[in-house]
This record gives sequence, structure tokens and C-alpha cells, in this order.
Amino acid sequence: MRNHSITRTLNKIVTENAPLPASALVESESQARAEPRKRIHLASPIIDAEMKAAAVAALENEMMVMGESVFKFEEEFAKYCGTKYAVSTASGTAALSITFQALHVGHGNEVITTPFSFIATANSIVHAGADPVFADVEDSGMNLSPHKTRAKIGSKTRALMPVHLYGHPFRIDEFHDLAAESGLSLIEDACQAHGAEFRGRKVGSIGDAGCFSFYPAKNMTVGGDGGIITTNDEELADVARSIRDCGRDKNSKYYHGRIGFTSRLNTVNAAIGRIQLKRLEAWNEARRRISEQYRKELENVPDIILPPLEESFEKAVYHLFVIRTKFRDQVKKRLADNGIETGIHYPRPIHLQAPYREKYGYAEGAFPLSESLSNEVLSLPMYPTLAQDEVVRVCEALKKSLVA
Repeated sequence: MRNHSITRTLNKIVTENAPLPASALVESESQARAEPRKRIHLASPIIDAEMKAAAVAALENEMMVMGESVFKFEEEFAKYCGTKYAVSTASGTAALSITFQALHVGHGNEVITTPFSFIATANSIVHAGADPVFADVEDSGMNLSPHKTRAKIGSKTRALMPVHLYGHPFRIDEFHDLAAESGLSLIEDACQAHGAEFRGRKVGSIGDAGCFSFYPAKNMTVGGDGGIITTNDEELADVARSIRDCGRDKNSKYYHGRIGFTSRLNTVNAAIGRIQLKRLEAWNEARRRISEQYRKELENVPDIILPPLEESFEKAVYHLFVIRTKFRDQVKKRLADNGIETGIHYPRPIHLQAPYREKYGYAEGAFPLSESLSNEVLSLPMYPTLAQDEVVRVCEALKKSLVA
């Protein structure tokens, strides 16, 4: 029997960790068809009747913390990514930091990563007690450069952590070889890349570990903050399970073998995540179709640069559709005037954020390509239920916004 219940989605949402009002629920796709929306939002996560029912069932029938849904979600996510293990956490940032600690990366160690990402990428390294070392992005692209990373490897380097930025896989094969020849760990920051693939393998399954975020604007969510670590390393998984659960010894409640955190995924969140995971492939395909329409509508438009095209061995999942333009602020304002929400990811690279200036002495000019991106990138609306006519409306308004 067909379910006629109305899907509801989160309205007015940013795409990184900022508080969301509980009242931000609006009627979505089915109702939007009958009554065109006046505003096109940047992101619109889906929470539907099946997800709500799963959440209620978890509340009524399971432990609120570490209930059955948590372990089933971990098993299902590991299977989806093609790994032996998955360890859920309270956030994507926690997943990254716990991974470093499980790999014994800490004080006196360095981790090489990109300055062009959300600040949590580097914060996770600092939380683990290590120091982030930045290398610039590719000459043509937005992901960390393997060549520039190689030049930063030193005696204190313990790990490499590139980011699958915006859902575009980084050069995993090159980083894998670089890590292997240098005796380093490779951690995939896959917080924006659920379901992306590289040479037929899901991201999160190729490095020593992959880390994902389930923040509401990501390709899939758990109805709030959440994260997960994927790995084929049994010891890493066991240590991560302990660290996320107050450092408890296995099968023990009051014996603790390490200093841990309270960083568990709530059972209700896991129950929602199980339903979201079932929808992820279809949602990602919708994002890919929307990205193709954007490319078709915007190809050959002067003064904008479209996202890099995928190679034949890559499969991006377009967490964000990000263009570049030297007229970014003008375009953003004019689109807003036309009821179209856009985002900037990110207006300031990590090395120029106040804590990193103060602690490490970074200044303008340290990573020129990342700094250039920060001045030019603009994220257009992207979510699975974005309609074709809405994409056309965004593109037409964008073209007009470039006219002086």
C-alpha cells in the first residue's frame, strides 16, 4: 500500500555545524509541486514518516544509549562502504579525532592535511594532541595536492589526511602509495562524501580509516549530529569503540583501560540513520543528475568556473555544487535578492583562522591557491528534491547577476 504521508524537510539550513531551530520544518516535495516555493534553499534534508516511526520505535523498545539500532547501523554502514568494521561516534569531528588517538597519533606528531576545508578537519588533529601541517590544493582543483603533500613530510609526520571535499574523491591511489612508501597512516576525511567511489571502491574503505559526518545537511543524516569511522583494522576498531565510550574495557562497565570520551551515537539517531542509508544511493544519483543539469545550463558562461569534471574512475556525490567567480559577492547578493540561497565553503582557509594564526604563526600568502579559492567559491542549491525548473531558475538568475 502506498504511503501518502507528507514528507517533511528541514528548511533554512547551513551546511556546517551551526545550531538549527526545532521549528525549521516545512512541507516539502509533494506540497511544493502544488504550491511553488518562493525561496530556493541551499540545502533541504529529508525527515519523513518512516524515519520518524523508526525513531519512536527505538525510544519505546531500546536503550536510549548503545541500543540495538546503533550496532545494526554500524554493521550496515560497514557493509555499504565495503569495510569489516564501522564505529559510530557523536560527530564527524569526534570520528576524526578518535581515529588519530586509536592510531596513537598525538603529542610530538604531525599530520599533513589541507587548509581548504571546514575547520573541524584540522581541529580534530589538535584535539588528538598532534599538530596539523598544511599543504596547498591541486593547481587545478580543490582537493589536497599529493605532490605538495610529499614536500611537507618530515621526521615528525605520522599520518596524511586529505579531504574528499564537496563529495569529490581526492587522488586516493597517489596518497595511498605515498603513505605506504613513507610508513604513514592514511585517514580519509570523508565527512562530505558518503557513497563516493574511486576505481570502483567506496571512499572510506581504502585508507587505514575513513571518517564520516551525519550533520543534517550532509548527503545522509541521523537527524542531528553524528559520525562514524570505517576500517578493516580490527585493533583500530576495538580501540575506537573504547575511546568513544569513556575508555571502557571491552565488556566492562566500570573498568577503564584508557582515557576516553563520552562520544556515543544515540540510539534514536542510529535508527534514523538506518533508514537514511537505504535512501542514500537514490539521493546521490539525484544529486548527480542535478549536477549534470547545472553543467549543461552553465557551460560556456563567462566569468565562472564549474567544478572539476570527474575522471572515468571517479564517482562524485556532490554534497555541494561549487562554482568559482571573481564576482562572488555580487552574484551571491543578487541571487539572494531573487530568493535563492547560496553558501560560501569556505570564506577563510583554516590557516588564517584566529587559533591557527596565533598558535602556528600563519599569515596571508602561505597557501595562495587555497586563499584564492576562499575568495571565489560559491555553493549553489543542491539537494535530492531540487526540481529541474528550480535549477533553471537558479542558473538564469546567476547569468543575469554577472551582467554589470
